[in-house]
Amino acid sequence: MHHPSVDSPPRPKQYRAAAVAAALLALCSALLLALVATRWHPLITVDGDVSRTTHRWAVEEHGVTHTFRVLTDWVWDPLTMRLVCAAAAVWLVWRRSAWWTAVWLAVTCAVASVVQQGLKAAVDRPRPVWRDPVDSAHYAAFPSGHAMTATVVCGLLLWLLHRFGAGRALRRTALVVAVVTVLGVGLTRVWLGVHWLSDVVGGWLLGGLTAAVAVLACTWSTAPAEER
Repeated sequence: MHHPSVDSPPRPKQYRAAAVAAALLALCSALLLALVATRWHPLITVDGDVSRTTHRWAVEEHGVTHTFRVLTDWVWDPLTMRLVCAAAAVWLVWRRSAWWTAVWLAVTCAVASVVQQGLKAAVDRPRPVWRDPVDSAHYAAFPSGHAMTATVVCGLLLWLLHRFGAGRALRRTALVVAVVTVLGVGLTRVWLGVHWLSDVVGGWLLGGLTAAVAVLACTWSTAPAEER
C-alpha cells in the first residue's frame, strides 16, 4: 500500500482558506435556509420590524429613495454585475491569454444564477407587500438575487486581482469598492421594501459560498498533483 511521504508539501494556503470558508458559509446558509423555510417566528419578527421601519423611512425620504432606486436598478443591478464579470473574462483572454480562467469565471456566474433561481422557486417566499410601495420586484423573495450576484462577482474579482499579482493600492481600492457594493446592495433592497432582511443575508451567504467553492475548485485544479 502506498503511503504519502512525510516530505510531501502541504496544500496551498489559498486552498485551505477556501475550504474553511466554504464549510462555514455552507453551514450558515443551510441554517438560515431552514429557518426561512420553516418560518421561524423570531426571524419573521425581526424581518417584519426591520421592513416596517425602513419602509417608513423610504416613504418619507424621497431623495434617498430615488438615489437607491438608481443604484439598485443601474449600478448594482445583477445585469450590470454580470457585464462587469464578462468584461473581466474578456480582459483575461485578451491580456493574459487565460482562457481556462475566463471560462471558469463565466461558468461560476452562470451557476450562481441557476442556484439563485432554483432556491427562489423551491422556497417560494413572498416579498413584503405595502399599501404605498416605493418600488417593485419580480419572482420570490429568498434569496436576494441582487445581494447574491454582487457577492459572487465581487468575491471572484477580488480573488483574481490577488491571483494575478495586482498592486497593493489597486487591491485595497477594489476591496473598498467591493465592500460598499455588497453592503449597499443589501441596504437598497431592504430600504426599497422589496426584500426582507434575511433575504439579503441569505444572498450574501450563498454568494460567498458560491465564490468560495469556485475558488476551491480553481485552486485544486491548478495545483500540482503532489499538492492535492
